[in-house]
Amino acid sequence: MLSTAADERPGTIKLTNMGDLTNPRWMYLKAILFVLGGVMSAGLILAESPEWRTAALLAVCVWCFARAYYFAFYVIEHYIDDDFRYAGLSSVLKYWFQRRKK
Repeated sequence: MLSTAADERPGTIKLTNMGDLTNPRWMYLKAILFVLGGVMSAGLILAESPEWRTAALLAVCVWCFARAYYFAFYVIEHYIDDDFRYAGLSSVLKYWFQRRKK
């Protein structure tokens, strides 16, 4: 439950907006945690099904999602629409649906 200054009842949770991550050390830590999460997940999938086919499909899956991410955040902004500025996947989806309506 969100609380405001006038609503400070016991048991409520006060949420505040977090600022952008600007410290390079925290950014590197975040990147390392993403890589570790991906490596661990891939390792568990391959441990469950240790076949070349599974490894190949997993590699194709990771590559395709990486290219889609690149397209969503770099290609649209730099090559398709100079006015577009993304703020996450939701802004890309909103942009895409607005463009389809035109």
